[in-house]
Amino acid sequence: MQVRWPSLLAFSIAATICCCATVDEVQRDAWPVFHGNARQTGLASSALPDQLEIVWQFKAKDSIEGAAAIQNGVAYVASMDENLYALDLATGQLKWTYKAGPVKASPSVDRGRVYVGNIDGVFHCVDAATGQKRWTYEAGAEITSGANFTVDAVLFGSGDETLYCLSKDGQARWKFKVPGGPVLGSPAIVGDRTFAAGCDSTLHVIDVATGKEVGEGVDLGGQVGATVAVIGDMLYVATMSSEVHAIDWRKRSTVWKYEPAKRRQPFYASPAVSDKVVVTGSRDKRVHTLDRKTGNEVWTFDTRDRVDGSPVIVGNRVFVGSMDKNLYILDLQNGMQLRRIDLGGPITGTPAVAQCRLVIGTNEGMVFCLGKK
Repeated sequence: MQVRWPSLLAFSIAATICCCATVDEVQRDAWPVFHGNARQTGLASSALPDQLEIVWQFKAKDSIEGAAAIQNGVAYVASMDENLYALDLATGQLKWTYKAGPVKASPSVDRGRVYVGNIDGVFHCVDAATGQKRWTYEAGAEITSGANFTVDAVLFGSGDETLYCLSKDGQARWKFKVPGGPVLGSPAIVGDRTFAAGCDSTLHVIDVATGKEVGEGVDLGGQVGATVAVIGDMLYVATMSSEVHAIDWRKRSTVWKYEPAKRRQPFYASPAVSDKVVVTGSRDKRVHTLDRKTGNEVWTFDTRDRVDGSPVIVGNRVFVGSMDKNLYILDLQNGMQLRRIDLGGPITGTPAVAQCRLVIGTNEGMVFCLGKK
């Protein structure tokens, strides 16, 4: 581990409340979309106990590669075993199972419905209470993107180079084409704007109402497989060319760019962003934490395998999984390891945090809920 900035004063409170003021931005004590809120910041509004215990475990029949969605005391988890599971957050008891096809994507939940796409290109809408199908929509290729929402629409990306916007009854409103490759990341939404970045190495700013691009795209210098994160006018995105970019999305200009000094490998993890730092993981086996204003390296932490799972910030701690089978708990201020929990299988999924519980899945098909018993 390498430490570059020894202190971030008075950070715990700020990290908990930053960008969580509106219902549209984040549902309090819920984790409804891939990285927790509409802006995909990976910043939890719920606290976690100082000492985490494994409260319950659930075994699926194949890998779990996305994040859970959590709302109203239920965790929704999708697996490559073709099932979408609804699990009681308190006990882990199975409430219902829905046949969704093989799923890599993270499910999302909004207004009593669960949404998830599968690798066959079918996007499902399911009743959150009963697990009954409401509707399906056929996209043109594999879906690894999670969904995000406006008041009356649902957005997701697909491997057919398209960002889709559907009405809540499953009718297409618009399609935005990203030339050159799949749209892998989950869309972030800020007011009347959303964003698409894919294999054309360009960030596109899109009007949510019309699906039209606003101004010129921003050159990222590399393909994107991760989800962007947004705070205010600033957007943060990690690329497969081993860079992290900070972009003023209103001006459509790059503010800074970070490149690791050694062991350059692609970033597949999505950045978590607080008011002070940007945290992401890389295939160089490290967690990278950067000053949000300057892009300067604050600290890095070495795991034992690549970090494709996206980190989550909870108060003054970072939670992130690695392909080395461990869930790491790190001090946000200095990158020191507070704890390492062996979950028995490689982790490409992302933690979901709500109601003082953390839910995460492994590539062995295990779902773990951690909190206080």
